[in-house]
Amino acid sequence: NLVSRLFPAGFYYKTFMWPASLWMTYEHYIRKIAGMGEAPVEPDPDTYDHHYAHCDVLIIGGGPAGLAAALAAGRSGARVILTEQDGRLGGQLLSEPEPSHRGIEGMDPLDWIDGVSAELASLPEVRVLTRSTAFGYYDQNMVTLCQHEPQHGGGVPRQRLHHVRARQVVLASGAIERPLVYANNDRPGNMLVSAARTYVNRFAARPGERAVVITNNDSAYEAAADVAAGGIELAAVVDLRQEVRAELAERGVRWGARHFVGHAITATHGNRRVWGVDVMALSADGESVPLGPTHVVNCDLVLSSGGWNPTVHLYSHAQGKNRYDETLATFVPDHCPQALSCAGAVTGSFDLKSCLEQGAEAGASAAVDAGFEATATPPRAEAEPENAPLRAVWSVPLPEESHAKRFVDHQDDVTASDVALAARENYSSVEHLKRYTTLGMGTDQGKTSNINGLGMLSNILGKIPGEVGTTTFRPPYTPVTISAVAGRETGPHLAPKRRTPMHDWHEEHGAVFVETGQWYRARYYPRNGESLTDAARRETRHVRECVGMCDVSTLGKIDIQGKDAAELLNRVYINGFAKLPVNKARYGVMLREDGIVYDDGTTIRLAENHFLMSATTANAARVMQDLEFALQVYWPDLEVSVSSTTDLWASMSLAGPKSREVLEALDSDIDVSGDALPFMGHAAGTIAGVPAHIFRISFSGELGFELACGAGDGIALWEAVMEAGGPIGLEPYGTEALGILRIEKGHVVIGPEINGTATADDLGFGRMCSTKKPYIGHRLKERPGLTHDRRQQLVGLKAADGKTRIRAGMQLVTKPGQPFPIRSEGYVASGCYSPNLQEPVATALLENGRARLDEELWALSPLHGESVKVRVVSAHFIDPEGERIRA
Repeated sequence: NLVSRLFPAGFYYKTFMWPASLWMTYEHYIRKIAGMGEAPVEPDPDTYDHHYAHCDVLIIGGGPAGLAAALAAGRSGARVILTEQDGRLGGQLLSEPEPSHRGIEGMDPLDWIDGVSAELASLPEVRVLTRSTAFGYYDQNMVTLCQHEPQHGGGVPRQRLHHVRARQVVLASGAIERPLVYANNDRPGNMLVSAARTYVNRFAARPGERAVVITNNDSAYEAAADVAAGGIELAAVVDLRQEVRAELAERGVRWGARHFVGHAITATHGNRRVWGVDVMALSADGESVPLGPTHVVNCDLVLSSGGWNPTVHLYSHAQGKNRYDETLATFVPDHCPQALSCAGAVTGSFDLKSCLEQGAEAGASAAVDAGFEATATPPRAEAEPENAPLRAVWSVPLPEESHAKRFVDHQDDVTASDVALAARENYSSVEHLKRYTTLGMGTDQGKTSNINGLGMLSNILGKIPGEVGTTTFRPPYTPVTISAVAGRETGPHLAPKRRTPMHDWHEEHGAVFVETGQWYRARYYPRNGESLTDAARRETRHVRECVGMCDVSTLGKIDIQGKDAAELLNRVYINGFAKLPVNKARYGVMLREDGIVYDDGTTIRLAENHFLMSATTANAARVMQDLEFALQVYWPDLEVSVSSTTDLWASMSLAGPKSREVLEALDSDIDVSGDALPFMGHAAGTIAGVPAHIFRISFSGELGFELACGAGDGIALWEAVMEAGGPIGLEPYGTEALGILRIEKGHVVIGPEINGTATADDLGFGRMCSTKKPYIGHRLKERPGLTHDRRQQLVGLKAADGKTRIRAGMQLVTKPGQPFPIRSEGYVASGCYSPNLQEPVATALLENGRARLDEELWALSPLHGESVKVRVVSAHFIDPEGERIRA
C-alpha cells in the first residue's frame, strides 16, 4: 500500500523498457512480486488414467436442472453420462438448510436428491461421475472431464481424464454469485453471501460472529436468513436499491438487523481482518454518489451479493454466442451451432421450479433427438415469488478524500482504478483491458470478476456491457494438472519402445543404443573401453576398406498393390515410376503441397502392379498417413491399396568393397554377380534356408546390398551372414558410423538437410523433377520465393586448416569481425571428422551455394564461442562419380 502509486496497471511496460539488457533481471523480481511459483522438478509419484466414452446424452452439472434432465433422459433407455464437479449430486440444493422450507415432490430437497441418486444408479445405461469437472468443449460434441479420486494410491489413479463424445449435450452448469466492489473489499472477512450460506448449512461451520450483508438483489435475503439461523449475529443488511419488497424489509426486523435501503458500504476497517464498515446512502441517479452521513457498523464478517453470473464458459467453448440480459446485468446463452441445450441457472432462471422444468424438458428433448422416446415430466416444486430487479452498481464510488482500493479481481489484484487507467490510455477493447490489467487472467479466468470489470469499462465508455462484449473463454474451465493430460504416457511410457528383430544380438555384442523415432538402434559397438568417437571412426574406416553390416529394419516399408500402383507413385514422387522395370529400384523424393521436400526413399517394383516403398525412419508413419489421405480424398478413383509392413520385415545393409564376397560365401540360390544383380536391382530366393530378398542399393556410397526377410527370420539371417562373413572381415557398424559414411558421400537426411524449408533444387534434385507429369507440390515449387538466386543450396565444407571442427548449426558469414548481429548466408547442416579423408568435413545450406565452390567463408557459433575458416566444395567428398557403388 505504501508504494502502490508507483506500480499501477502495466507499470512494467513503461518503467522497465530501458536499458533492454536488464529486462531479464527486472522480470525475475516482477515474477517474484506477482507470486508466481516454480514448477516442481521431482517426478509425480501418482498415477493418472485416460478413459474414452461415447453416449447419447451427456449432462453437465448435477444440480436440480441436471438431475431432472438425467431422470428424463435416463428413463428413455438412452446412454446417459451425468457429470458433477462436487463429491455428491445436488448443486445449490446442498446449501439448503435441513429441513428446508422448499420441497420437491413433497420431500425435503436433500431427501429428493438421495432418491434421484438411487434411481439413476439403478438405470443400466446411466453413468454418474462425481468429482468430475467438464473443463473443455470441442467440435462434434467432444467434452473433456477431469475426475478426481479421493482414495487414490495402490493402483487407483489420482485423476482420470475422460474424453466423452456425445450425440446430445445438456448444459446445466448453474451460476456463480458475483461480489460487489467497494472500498477495501479485500480484507479478510469479506466473502460471498452464498459462500457463508454453504459454510453454515452444508458444513456446520461459522465463518464469523457478527455479519453485515451488502446486496443489490433479492437472493441475498434468503441466504442471510440461513446465516442468522446458523448462529451468526446479523448486524445490518445494506441494500443498494432504492426500493425493497415489504416482506424482505420485515425479515431484517425479525433478525434484529439494521436495514439500510439505498445505501452502500463505502469502507471497511481492520488490518488482519474486518472489525467494521462505513455505510452511506447512495444517490438515486445513475452516478450512485455516496451521500452523508456515515454509519459505522461493527462486524467481523462482510457478505456481499452482486447478482449471479450464468456459468457460460463451456457454452462459449462450444462456439456458442451469449447475449447481455439487462434485467440480470449479466450474459446468458443465446445460440450455439452444436447439439447443445441449456437448462437451469445457466439460462438465467434461478428459481427452483423453472430449473426443474427446464431440466426435464432439455433431457427429454436430447433423448428424442438421439433416437429415443422420452417425455418431459418435471419434478413438482412450488412456484417462488418473482425477484425484483437488481441495481447494477459495478463499483461503489468512493467518498470524497478517500483513496481506498476497490478490488475487482481478487486473484490478480486488479482494482477499479486499474480499469479506469486502462480506459484512459485507450485500452478500450475488452481483450486489451484483460492483458493490460490482467483482469480475469488468473486460474479462475474471471469467474467472479469479469462482469464487474466489463461493466466498469462500459460505464466509462458510455456503452452498455452488451456493446463492449466479453473476453474469450478457453479451455480449461478450471486448472487441470499436466499429469492428468499425460496420463500413463510418461517416462518410458511416453512412446512405445520399438526394437528391431536383431535387437538381442546387438545387445549381446555390446552395442550402445540410441532412440530414433521410437526405435532403439545400435549406435556403436565399443571395444576395450573405446569412446563413441573412437568406435565410430573405426567402424567407418572398416566399411570403406573391408565390409560392415548395419541393422536398417527401422526404415519404413509400405506395400503398394493395384493396377494404379505406378500411377500413385507418379503422383507423389517428383520423378517418374510408371516405366520402372520389374525387379528394379529407384530413388524418389516427395514434396509437401507447398513444394518443400519432406521425405525420400527407394521404391522397388516387385511385380507389374506391386511395389515396395521405403521411407525414412522418422517419417514412416507420416508418409503412410499421407498416402491414405491422398487415396481417400484426392484420388478415390485410383484402384490401389497401401499397407504399412515395417514391422513385418527385418532388413540389414551390407556395405563395403568385400560385401559381394560375403554374399557369395553364403548358402544361397541368388546370383549376386554384377551382371545378374546390377546397381538398383532386386532378386529373391533363399539365404541359409531363409526366404529373402536382396536389393542392390547403398546409403554409404560403397558397394552395398540390402537384405530383407520376414521379421521372424531376421535373427537367423543376421547370424548366418555374420558367420559367413567372419573370415572375410565382416563387422557390425552402428548409426554413428552410418552418419559419417553418408556425410562423406553427400547424402541428405531428414532434419539437417531436409529441414522443412529446402526445395528439391536446393538439395540438388532439380534435374529429377519431372516436366512430363503432375505431382504433389509441382505447382507451388515454382513460386518466385522458391526459385530466386539467393536460395540456400546444398554444398560441402572443409576446414581451411584441415583440422578445426566444423560444428553442425554454425552460421556462415563472409566478414566475421562485424558487431552482432551479423547477417547469416547459410548454416552448417551436418558435420563430422572424416576418418577416411583424415580431416573435418560438413554439409551446409548456403545462399547460391553451387556457384560459390572454392570460396572461403567463416563458420561461427556464438553459443560455443567458436569460429572456423572454411572452403566451399562439392558435397560429395568420396567417390563423386559413383564408381564404387556400381562396382
